Amino acid sequence: MSYDIIEHLRKELSNISVDPKWEEVGQVVEVGDGVVKIMGLNGAKSQEILMIETKKAQVPALVLNLEEEGIGALVLGEDKNIKSGDSVKRTDQVLSVEVGEEMLGRVIDPLGRPLDGKGEIFTKGKPVRYFLERKAPSVLDRESVKTPLHTGVKAIDALIPIGRGQRELIIGDRQIGKTAIVLDTIINQQYDKRREAPVCIYVAIGQKESKIAQIIKTLEDNDALKYSIIVSASASSPASFLYLAPYTGCAIGEYYMDKGKDALVIYDDLTKHAWSYRQISLLLRRSPGREAYPGDVFYLHSRLLERAAKLNDQKGGGSLTALPIIETQLGDISAYIPTNVISITDGQIYLDQDLFYQGSRPAISVGLSVSRVGSSAQTRAMKKVAGRLRLELAQFRELQAFTQFASDVDETTKKRIQRGGILTAILQQSDLKPISFEYQVCLIYAAINGYFDNVDKADVNAAGEKLVQYFKNFHIETIEQITKVEDLTKEVEESIKKALDLWHL
Repeated sequence: MSYDIIEHLRKELSNISVDPKWEEVGQVVEVGDGVVKIMGLNGAKSQEILMIETKKAQVPALVLNLEEEGIGALVLGEDKNIKSGDSVKRTDQVLSVEVGEEMLGRVIDPLGRPLDGKGEIFTKGKPVRYFLERKAPSVLDRESVKTPLHTGVKAIDALIPIGRGQRELIIGDRQIGKTAIVLDTIINQQYDKRREAPVCIYVAIGQKESKIAQIIKTLEDNDALKYSIIVSASASSPASFLYLAPYTGCAIGEYYMDKGKDALVIYDDLTKHAWSYRQISLLLRRSPGREAYPGDVFYLHSRLLERAAKLNDQKGGGSLTALPIIETQLGDISAYIPTNVISITDGQIYLDQDLFYQGSRPAISVGLSVSRVGSSAQTRAMKKVAGRLRLELAQFRELQAFTQFASDVDETTKKRIQRGGILTAILQQSDLKPISFEYQVCLIYAAINGYFDNVDKADVNAAGEKLVQYFKNFHIETIEQITKVEDLTKEVEESIKKALDLWHL
């Protein structure tokens, strides 16, 4: 070998920089039912995304169990191509979702990918990433709930008011109108003239795809999809998606709350979420407790619902309202998951099966429903009429219980029972027909002041609809007055009385 070649090789070798990079690589030991057990990766963190290298593609997995012998991870997608012996690498990224203004009106999966066939979500600006698991706002960052969130449902707005930043549980058996209440609430947000409509995030957990499609169409038909986001984890989705869906919805809501806006997130329903978590936990061989749920099932929902808050002005004044839904079996609200969620939330709206089959719509049991925020989340106008309504309904229920076996009842008691029946009837309303609070005030005022006393109980609802239409057509200035002052002042009351005295059925 000539001297020139040796010199050339020496020169080339001197330019090579040896900078070894260490990379942690694990190995799949066991796989099945959407769960993998991995050996190695001692530095992995909880909630970190791992990449499993299969022959066809890379499959993401979420770290859930950190054990001495290895890692228990949840496959985020299909696990059919994963085999024992496949290598696994760390990404150093904690599970997060892309969020931004372009999400409005879109349908996404729990990983933030579009499902509506409208193409990519973020085409203009760069989206922000929000962690799915996030610490709830501290006590010092919050303020008391005092701004109303009008649902458009008379019985709720008058008797079980919901405020922006509250957590109000909707509980009842299957197919008795739980989803109908939240749809009314979403649709009604566009009718609040004094406040900006909150961004509504509907999280479908384990619902049939046909039902989710129907909900999307309903919102579209009522012009409510433009300020809504649908997070869909249908019944055909893997358990991992059902488990992650509510956290994705909450992270999106927090993005708007941090911007100083109001957001409303609906979890439909957390019973199926608990089922998916139980399935995952048993596959990860965590110790089962009551009803085979793992010991931390309470923490599962408390860390989710505690993130709902009304932030103080120093933190931007935004709010995140949560409306979780729980399905009961034969009205048993003392079961494990219902009692857990009842103890976390600021009240519950209980839908009674017996009331539903008697034809009462919505089938809200006023006796078992409560709002722990109470009248502080009501406008002064609603507070004044609802206070008297609550009193008259309580007296009616008491008299009804006493007189059901009595044959001879005096005239005053008869009148009170008749008025109670009319007030109960006026609170009924059809699905997807929310009524803005101004018209609710006029309706309830008319009912408690005897304007419906001569109406047949069966015709009260129809008469109420006619009264709303009457105010819309001939006394819109009265409605605008209520919207402006949000109080039942002498002038407003005189204006309502004047309109009612001219009204003929």
